[in-house]
Amino acid sequence: MSLTIVRPAGESLRRGIHRHRDLHGLGPSLGAAGTLEVRLATTKREIRQAQKLRYRIFFENGPAKADPTAHLIKRDVCRFDAVCDHLFVLDHGAIDKRGRPRLVGAYRLLRQNVAEASFGFYSAREFDLAPLMARHPGSKFLELGRSCVAPDYRGKRVLELLWRGIWTYVRHHRIDALFGCASFVGTNLAAHRLALGFLNQSAPARLEWRAEAAPGRGIPISTIAAPAADPSGAIRALPPLLKGYWRIGAQFGGDAVVDDKFGTTDIFVIMPVAEIDKRYIAYFGDPSEAPPLAA
Repeated sequence: MSLTIVRPAGESLRRGIHRHRDLHGLGPSLGAAGTLEVRLATTKREIRQAQKLRYRIFFENGPAKADPTAHLIKRDVCRFDAVCDHLFVLDHGAIDKRGRPRLVGAYRLLRQNVAEASFGFYSAREFDLAPLMARHPGSKFLELGRSCVAPDYRGKRVLELLWRGIWTYVRHHRIDALFGCASFVGTNLAAHRLALGFLNQSAPARLEWRAEAAPGRGIPISTIAAPAADPSGAIRALPPLLKGYWRIGAQFGGDAVVDDKFGTTDIFVIMPVAEIDKRYIAYFGDPSEAPPLAA
């Protein structure tokens, strides 16, 4: 697939719309492939579109439980949305009745300096991040969250565009490590024993990058995981996002946390930028020199 960094595209669809976000010299358009474009949100309307997609994926198509307000407005609204940057993919080949391209994928990005000046990190609800941050006082962390892709777009193209956008964002803000909560659908831990055991054995977080579950929230994966006797089967059992993280060299925490609201089993994932597989850095870092991405 050919990917290119482009100048802001689709601006004709946004003329007259007031930008309310300072992107600190980045974007808003970060790349394109065919009719698809990856962008950073600059307006409240774009964030609302991402919230609508999240609602459809998490609440209508997934096991998450909507509160009365979310059910009424059909949006996944979270207070962190106001302080995060929002990365999304548009399909300019799928125009709605209002002449707007369809939003088909999204990620939420929260830089450490923004988190410390506002609500902290979203992941801190489930994992104790303070020791991790204390071990790396000079590093810049970026939290990834609320990732979702429309069901009919769950191929490599949208995920690769989202990751190209993330990598451009990481380089621009000089991020040292990415982290977040990675989820398995469902709260039955026994159903994830094989995959959890595989991650626990093949890519455990080293002590310097580890984050334990928040007090009273976690279950040690070692007590529930099945031996990874069938690595290929375990890899197939990984959700696509977790599989992608594992392939680029992510490290995973040793605790599983059940999120009853979203109906998921979460584990801590961290990706020190200096340790990400060089194949992927080359692929996402310079489109003119990008080798094929391994499947």
